[in-house]
Amino acid sequence: MKEVHILLVEDNEGDIMLTTEALQQGKIINRIDVVRDGKKAMDFLKKEGEYTKAETPDIIVLDVNLPKKNGHEVLQFIKNHQDLKQIPVIMLTTSSSKIDINKSYENHANCYITKPVDSDGFLRAIKTMEDFWVHIVKLPTN
Repeated sequence: MKEVHILLVEDNEGDIMLTTEALQQGKIINRIDVVRDGKKAMDFLKKEGEYTKAETPDIIVLDVNLPKKNGHEVLQFIKNHQDLKQIPVIMLTTSSSKIDINKSYENHANCYITKPVDSDGFLRAIKTMEDFWVHIVKLPTN
């Protein structure tokens, strides 16, 4: 089965641990890169700075509330970049604000998931996300 490369853009260490553990327990081989702020996410995707050898991910999991560049800025960058705009972007965030939800979809997010507060709910959300985006959906090829 094909390896799926996921870029996780998240600044909360606990959420990083839960998300990566849940994804690594999946039935497929996932390669997960993690960046902890919006500026680093953009550098990773542009292959600049410390990320000159980064590979373009198949899926991006993006938080809204990030330091340096927020998730909306990163999403706009991705969806306005010719070589990146086809990559599915999953907004995974604590914000349930209508403003954040609407802004994400206006900027062409592929889906918006509000993080459940309890760890069991969070793990279920990650597994459901993985089942859909990795097992069901056909991803674009690089």
